Amino acid sequence: MNETLKRAISGAVYIILLLSCILYSKGSLAILFGIFLILAVYEFCKLASLNVYIAIPVASLMYFFLWDKIQISVHLWTILSVFSILIAVKLLLYLFNPKKTKFKVITRYILLLGYVVVPFILTNYITIGQKNRYNEKILITIFICIWANDTFAYLVGKNFGKRKLFPSVSPKKTIEGFIGGIVFTIICSIVLSKYYIEAKNLYIWIIIAIIVSIFSTLGDLIESKLKRVAEIKDSGNIMPGHGGILDRLDSIIFVVPFINLFYLILYYVS
Repeated sequence: MNETLKRAISGAVYIILLLSCILYSKGSLAILFGIFLILAVYEFCKLASLNVYIAIPVASLMYFFLWDKIQISVHLWTILSVFSILIAVKLLLYLFNPKKTKFKVITRYILLLGYVVVPFILTNYITIGQKNRYNEKILITIFICIWANDTFAYLVGKNFGKRKLFPSVSPKKTIEGFIGGIVFTIICSIVLSKYYIEAKNLYIWIIIAIIVSIFSTLGDLIESKLKRVAEIKDSGNIMPGHGGILDRLDSIIFVVPFINLFYLILYYVS
């Protein structure tokens, strides 16, 4: 079986599994992302040289006790979101600092919590929000926007890209591709929010589309830098032709905290 066919089959299985679990119920989504979390923690531990036997039990317990607690306390939602945002800022500083190479061990454990564990918890919160009603369409739309951003950034970059976006980390990404990804993601978001979600305020989904485009790209760049520092090509090999779970979900776990922050801003303002 050639590499392209393996990549297509594993990608199709991933998408079907993901969409099926999101559509079925919030419980099936929680189970799937709980499994993804364990795999992602394992991969991050290998990437960052952390103790798997400490990290996986801690991450699993956090996820088990917190994945649906938004229904109890908006303050917990705020704390988790702010914590993850602070870790994201630290990783962005790391990305743009060419001299910084490796973190101290305690910092790596904190990064594991804020970069991997908490975003998986917050992914469940996106589908619930303050209405305490499971809405699978929201998460599906966000995933489609991420896929649209990746696809059109690649296509525009391949055909029109001339200026490199971040050559030291990802030589193939271009500024033209980045802009193209934003434009088509906004279009995708407007269409889905109007005809699929049937949202009343399109401007909210335009902002979400911009958040998705910018931070999914940054999330991909951050994971690329982490892999470069660790001197590995992929975070894992569970998905033939695609790499590991972190390779597939690096965009969503970096985007989710910022979307949650946007949700919270809307909540507190209203």
